[in-house]
Amino acid sequence: MMKKKTAVVLGLLAAFSSSGWAQSSVSLYGILDVGVRYTTNSGTTAASKGDSLSQVIPGGMSNSRLGINVTEDMGGGLKAIANLEHRLNSDTGTQTAAEFWRQSWVGLESKDYGRLTLGRQYNVLFDVYTSTYSSFKYSPYIEIFRPETVMAMAGRQSNMVKYLAEAGPFRGELQIGAGEGASPDKTLGGMLRYAKDELALGAGVLEVKDTAGRKVRGLTVGGAYTAGPLYFNLSFGQNKFDFGTDALQAAYTANYTVSPSSRLNAAGLDVKKRDMMAAGFTYQMSKELNLGLQAWYAKQSHHRLSGESKAGFVAAVADYAFSKRTDVYFEADYSKLGGAVAFDNTAKTRVGLSSGIRHRF
Repeated sequence: MMKKKTAVVLGLLAAFSSSGWAQSSVSLYGILDVGVRYTTNSGTTAASKGDSLSQVIPGGMSNSRLGINVTEDMGGGLKAIANLEHRLNSDTGTQTAAEFWRQSWVGLESKDYGRLTLGRQYNVLFDVYTSTYSSFKYSPYIEIFRPETVMAMAGRQSNMVKYLAEAGPFRGELQIGAGEGASPDKTLGGMLRYAKDELALGAGVLEVKDTAGRKVRGLTVGGAYTAGPLYFNLSFGQNKFDFGTDALQAAYTANYTVSPSSRLNAAGLDVKKRDMMAAGFTYQMSKELNLGLQAWYAKQSHHRLSGESKAGFVAAVADYAFSKRTDVYFEADYSKLGGAVAFDNTAKTRVGLSSGIRHRF
């Protein structure tokens, strides 16, 4: 009798195991984006600051990437999930950062209890911005010119535990970072969004603390509204840095733009408080053609300098989709810096023109 019961139990376990494996999936995804860009006032020194620069760029609208998604349906509304994502410079084939995997996390997802993920992943500020009031309806931001993502404090954190839950039109996230390894910065943050029909509203906060207890605090709040072919967005972001957080400022303020020719001077990275307003719209003229216009205004105070510095940015994009996977884009942007902040060649203004091809798979 005991042997018979054991056989039945083993048979059931084998059946569940086979069922779980049968419902597992591993999918490969990616984006390849290569463009050309022309930028004014891009000389390498103050004496040559008026020189222009023409270059092939590794992604005008999107950073090229190759990723792997893993899902295993374990029954009862429970899934195991995992992600690995590599970012690359599509013009040279090199990787974009020191870490090979820009995302690397594993977790559990329950239909009733939400999702828990552990590893290197997007932070709550980046999540609420891109999911709720992104700059453009068809593409969250312009990869080569994205002042807004600077306010998301690097966008990703390592050693993170993140919990996501949804109830009707509401979504909430909490994140906590252990603070370990080569960059021992502890993180704690959360976000809440509401999205129903044409309206989406959201807010997020994030705190980063170094080993000396010094803090960086970030917040963002905003909304978006869709009216037929028109999409409008409006948002506000703020970053505050304690004195002495130079390493964190270098990591989390970065530059207003990410073009290789758009690095800021030392004053640009000396931030006590930085505020940024953003507003814009996308208009879908046809099934294939989208037009977008976005503007940003920022001001910041300094720890080591008196007075405030200011910056204004505007970008216009036309995107034409040949298919669901392949599109071409044309982009124009303008930057104007004031106060102590300038580009690293002392220029205060810059015009950029980009065009490229993007393919998603």
